[in-house]
Amino acid sequence: MNTDTIRVRPTQDGTYTVYRGTLVLVSGLTRAQAELYEATIIQQARKAAAAADTADRTVH
Repeated sequence: MNTDTIRVRPTQDGTYTVYRGTLVLVSGLTRAQAELYEATIIQQARKAAAAADTADRTVH
């Protein structure tokens, strides 16, 4: 598993926890909140990767 993999997992108390690899990013969320948080992180990572790709092409 990629260490940067974002996962949402349910907890025993009925809330959800968001992980990046084994690191807990946030816990105690509803499922909808956890899924939104996960989607936001993924979207930000894609934007950062696209920006880095664009910067690489303009430098070379």
